[in-house]
Amino acid sequence: MLVSVDVDYRPDATVAACVAFRDWGDAAEAAHYVDRGPPAEPYVPGEFYRRELPALLRVLALVPDPLTTVVIDGYVWLAGEERPGLGAHLYEALGRTIPVIGVAKTSFQSSRVSVPVLRGGSQRPLLVTAVGVEVQDAAACIQRMHGPSRLPTLLKRADRLCRDS
Repeated sequence: MLVSVDVDYRPDATVAACVAFRDWGDAAEAAHYVDRGPPAEPYVPGEFYRRELPALLRVLALVPDPLTTVVIDGYVWLAGEERPGLGAHLYEALGRTIPVIGVAKTSFQSSRVSVPVLRGGSQRPLLVTAVGVEVQDAAACIQRMHGPSRLPTLLKRADRLCRDS
């Protein structure tokens, strides 16, 4: 099962959402899962993953089907493979068995391994990074995802589930 995930922070909780789908071109989800957990740890510069990783692992544990790829809102690598981002930490936590694709909306200054993907009529690229799959293949998958705008439909759906739950 392919999944896209996102996390939203509240003063009293962390809400994580997971949208499951079967094919990169799917317009509709196969299922979705939401986890409401404790508030996130305080932000520590250079350790953003510590805030999101626990919530992502909790919501991914709710998916009954075997995961084939996880798409996150963010970076897998920050500055080459010597500086892991959230996605690389998630890949490690999942036992290095499930590919993770990062889709970032803003440029991280030192990221040297992202592939820009233009979608819809936008002139602002999404920045794709990956682990467990070649980054060019990951970028092609994100390009194929459903939706007429910059952000694919099912990535927006995960974001909306977090915010609305």
